[in-house]
Amino acid sequence: MKKLVFVLCSVVCTAQTNQYMKVILTKKTGKEISSYSEGYGTAYDSRSKKQGIIDSLGNITFESPYRGSIFHVFKNRFILDSEEENSRKSAVIDEKGNEMIPLDHQEFNTPWWSKERIISSKQNAEAVFDFNGKEIIPYSEKIRFSGKNRFFVLKDKRWFLYDLNGKQLSKRGFKEDYSFEEDKALIMNEEGESEIIGSNGQTLHTFSQQVININAYPYLITRNKTTGKYGLIDKEGNIIAEEIFNDITPEYFGRREYIYFGKNGKTTVFSKKDRKLYSLAFKYLNPLPGNYLSAYNDKAKKYGVVDLEGNIILPQQYDFIRSFTISGKDFIFLKKGSEEKFLDKDLKNIVGDGVQIFGFYPDNLIIGKEGKYYIFSVTDQSSKELKNISGIKNEDFEYFNPLNQYSKPLVCRNTDNFYGILDGKGTEIVPFVYEDIITFGNAENEIVVKRGGKFGVSNFQNEPLKEIIYDKYFWQKEVLKLDKNRKTDFIYFSRFKNNSVPL
Repeated sequence: MKKLVFVLCSVVCTAQTNQYMKVILTKKTGKEISSYSEGYGTAYDSRSKKQGIIDSLGNITFESPYRGSIFHVFKNRFILDSEEENSRKSAVIDEKGNEMIPLDHQEFNTPWWSKERIISSKQNAEAVFDFNGKEIIPYSEKIRFSGKNRFFVLKDKRWFLYDLNGKQLSKRGFKEDYSFEEDKALIMNEEGESEIIGSNGQTLHTFSQQVININAYPYLITRNKTTGKYGLIDKEGNIIAEEIFNDITPEYFGRREYIYFGKNGKTTVFSKKDRKLYSLAFKYLNPLPGNYLSAYNDKAKKYGVVDLEGNIILPQQYDFIRSFTISGKDFIFLKKGSEEKFLDKDLKNIVGDGVQIFGFYPDNLIIGKEGKYYIFSVTDQSSKELKNISGIKNEDFEYFNPLNQYSKPLVCRNTDNFYGILDGKGTEIVPFVYEDIITFGNAENEIVVKRGGKFGVSNFQNEPLKEIIYDKYFWQKEVLKLDKNRKTDFIYFSRFKNNSVPL
């Protein structure tokens, strides 16, 4: 393998992934770079045992004089910990070590999504600051994040609602610190009623029924206090389904069109669109386009397609069924053994017989037929051949979930028997120079490459993360182990996400 070439520049260069920037900066500085994002990272010098902050050019902008750690919150904001003589202090600092919130005996609450506010806890009290050190809410008994722009503050055993600017939004005190989702929170009020409040603490709805879930709002899941059975009402309290069901599951992803009720091994489906309940003789159902549902038989371990009326459209004999939206149109993919179909809204198989689908992408498919491979357009059903490709590795269907709606780039073999990777448009993103390429599940961005009988690690951005010098590799959940001469190196998966920043 060619030696890695590391280029650092002061102008904007080609964006690199955060993981590769760690490799580059480690190579340049000889320090262990434990994190990097948004232009800055944290560095550890194994000789001096010092923690520091590093920028994208490899400059150490700050070196901590203390024992302890530096935690990267975002961009140029960090938490500095000092551990001296059994005493621990913390501060919020910038990239040069300037203390935004001074070093003190305190802990910080830093939810991953907040780049505006941070909670400091010390001496059994808590306060809210911005990341420039301005106090937003003074020290109180307790303070809790209750959403992206709300806090609950505990005073005299009551919780009061505040906004990001420290303004108290309501004089009303609450029994608990509730969480807001989409500007609404479900509470139990003083009268023992279920109540939904708005983001300013105002009452939106109260109910005589016990409401336990508002994720399907404006429909609400209720539970009978005596029987423990579930039902459904609308926001006005009108009963949609009686409290007779063993469980209720609202859809959390996609179009969220249906709510599923379970009882005696069968499912009743509520359609939000037409406000109707449909009783079906199936236990496991998932939504498909066009008022269709996939029905799973757990004994046969096979899928079929039914409509809302319970009519069997396709029998339960398929190994895999899933919906895809390609070029703005909805389709149903079915697989039975080696047979694959891609159905449009009229249930017509648009790819034809004898076709294998290797990749599902926002604008097209990649398919194979009779030993040749093509980019397939669903809009005009035309095909464009991928030249010099003699094979494509199949992707495990378990990869697909609500967070991974489309395929990864595809590992392909060319006519010279070398492996590379093509993206969904057929563009080469990893060159065809390898004896083999191994990808991993769970949306991992890292790949193992093989050349000359040795293994190394790269990624879908063609960034060399580990040189091709290892004899063996082992996949262990979130880490890859690489063995060479009875010594082992490790590399942790970063998840399949090109979280890149310009240099």
